[in-house]
Amino acid sequence: MYASMSSQHAGIRCKLQQPSTGGRAAAGTKGVAQCLMAPKVGTSVSCKSAEFFKGQACKLTPSHISSRGRSCRRGRLSISNVIPQTQGDPTQQLPPDLPSFLFKERIVYMGMTLVPAVTELILAEMLYLQFEDADKPIIFYINSTGTTKEGQKMGYDTEAMAIYDTMQYIKPPIHTLCVGNAWGEAAMLLAAGAKGYRAALPSSTIMLKQPISTFRGQASDLEIQRQEIRNTKAQMLDILSQNTPKTIEELEKDTNRPLYLDPDAAVEYGIIDRVIRGSN
Repeated sequence: MYASMSSQHAGIRCKLQQPSTGGRAAAGTKGVAQCLMAPKVGTSVSCKSAEFFKGQACKLTPSHISSRGRSCRRGRLSISNVIPQTQGDPTQQLPPDLPSFLFKERIVYMGMTLVPAVTELILAEMLYLQFEDADKPIIFYINSTGTTKEGQKMGYDTEAMAIYDTMQYIKPPIHTLCVGNAWGEAAMLLAAGAKGYRAALPSSTIMLKQPISTFRGQASDLEIQRQEIRNTKAQMLDILSQNTPKTIEELEKDTNRPLYLDPDAAVEYGIIDRVIRGSN
């Protein structure tokens, strides 16, 4: 049962809890109204919907406020759970959680398989950071197995292409850093960072491989899918050849089977520029 409270804070809604008396309140019984936001001291509030509160008002004074400032009691009327209120520019408020704090420091973290929800978040963050400051770098942390996980196809290859195109589209330079593994499409994104600012931590693993497909259907549909996967493979090899010293022919030969590289080997291959050790 709900009672509306008219006060300085418009739109406050209170939940009225009645004692259990066979589903109906006994005559003269007063319930307890718990509010999501407490009005200020000196504000009159009235519970209009509750029959036993109809027409009554509670004038809040300092004497009604408990020692913790969380409740007011007058005939068992309790107002609690005050929601903190912020003041000033919203951009100056403290972030509500750790991912938001990292985002505030222009850190974009990709720590999952590339599925549509992950791609949508990364694109939104990059576009917003460009709007905020088009010259300040964006730090792109990568710990992902690309579009596959444990050999199973989890996402679409176009997810990685969407992130790559956005990296090329926005103005801020993208500094990429592998912090765990960068496999397949994730390795392509790692190599696509700003030259001189592509790095990996010492225990990271980088792996190049061909795109895979698990499409099933009739013969004509399979042929269409085979052509599409060939186009995706050619596109990935072209992107890698633009961001590494390797030619498309060399990359195609190296990716016939999965190619695993430690960070030092990845530097020699041209996927990254340096390995970050310690605080250097």
